[in-house]
Amino acid sequence: MNDVGSGTFGLVQRHLKAVVAERLKEAPVVVLTGARTVGKSTLMAACADAHGVPVFDLDDPQQLEMVRRDPTLFVTADMRRPVCIDEFQHELSLLSAIKAQLNREMTAGRYLLTGSTRYTMLPSTSQSLTGRAHIMTMWPLSQGELVGRRETALDQLITDPRTLVSAFPSTTQRRDYERLILAGGFPVALTRPTGDPRDRWFADFINLVIQRDVLDIRKVRQRQVIPEILRHLAAQTAQVLNNSTVANALELEAHLVGDLITLLESVFVVHRLHAFGRTLSARVGRSPKVHLVDSGLAAYLLRINETRLAARVPTTMTEFGHVVETFAVNELLKQAGWSEEIIDFSHFRTRDGHEVDLVMEARDGRIAGVEVKAASKITDQDFRGLRLLRDKIGSDFVGGVLLNLGQYSYTYDDRLYVVPLDRLWTPIT
Repeated sequence: MNDVGSGTFGLVQRHLKAVVAERLKEAPVVVLTGARTVGKSTLMAACADAHGVPVFDLDDPQQLEMVRRDPTLFVTADMRRPVCIDEFQHELSLLSAIKAQLNREMTAGRYLLTGSTRYTMLPSTSQSLTGRAHIMTMWPLSQGELVGRRETALDQLITDPRTLVSAFPSTTQRRDYERLILAGGFPVALTRPTGDPRDRWFADFINLVIQRDVLDIRKVRQRQVIPEILRHLAAQTAQVLNNSTVANALELEAHLVGDLITLLESVFVVHRLHAFGRTLSARVGRSPKVHLVDSGLAAYLLRINETRLAARVPTTMTEFGHVVETFAVNELLKQAGWSEEIIDFSHFRTRDGHEVDLVMEARDGRIAGVEVKAASKITDQDFRGLRLLRDKIGSDFVGGVLLNLGQYSYTYDDRLYVVPLDRLWTPIT
């Protein structure tokens, strides 16, 4: 089991506090959004303590009732700053009250909010802080955060992927990778022993998200089908999203399934990785990929565990390969929260099957690509997508990396490299 004791959380918290502090110097409102239990409330409590201000917790029924009856009272100009409101999505009238205050005084650092609902997917009438708020997405813990280390792999990839190559082999073994990927990064889940205790936590998490957060957004008559849709999305993780496949399997209308998938995306259970947007050729596919927000959650829904992996059943190994890709993609998206660069993420896929699992594009046009393989043996075919992307992009392509579960890193071809997966969080020494 991963060590997620108080010392580790302390290291994580100090780093994130610094990021939030910088954003509060720039924006009137900072909104921390992300799935339940990723640590938003813990981070807010630490920030509030540093400023000597209280936290208004709208998960508390009594405090929620107070805010509902008089939202303006909790956002007025004479409140100590920043005003800290946890789980703001339970009372969206607060956003209009905050906007009214900002119309009178637009200064930085006035409000710090957390929410378990994606801000851009709130009803349009509730998005009153657009242009006034900086939105930060909090993910489950990254592998570096779990050991108190700030990762730089994303910056290295977009600047010079060659810096991830080393003559010294990785010491991470396949069983180590399997353990990390099956565990995921939800802080509370990591405190539970593997097996039934952790599985029960994931089951409770799904039930809470559907019964509380989804219904905060919309009253869904057929909410009993949402867990089944989620299981089908787990089976599609790291693959091109196909609403019709899910709809046909559950004998539901495709538009209803699409609507419910959007709701699951709204509460940070899944996310879409859109197709790469540069004009490469008419062959480039335009459909997004879907990823679950956490590899541990995906493994739970697919019933993948160490025992089944040890048996090497082909269907299980195929499913695990997709979970490995989701794990790697999510690790890099997490690093965007503290990256020196502003990065756009996408995937690249042509109609004849050439693909790159993750494409990263900097604001100045630099592009890097990552392909993920749940194996240690590399073949030339594994580089088809990266080669095509390199040749089409030209000089803007800084490099492509094939991440795998092996131990060695080396240059494979012009601006193409083989790199162990753990280079994403383990610096070269």
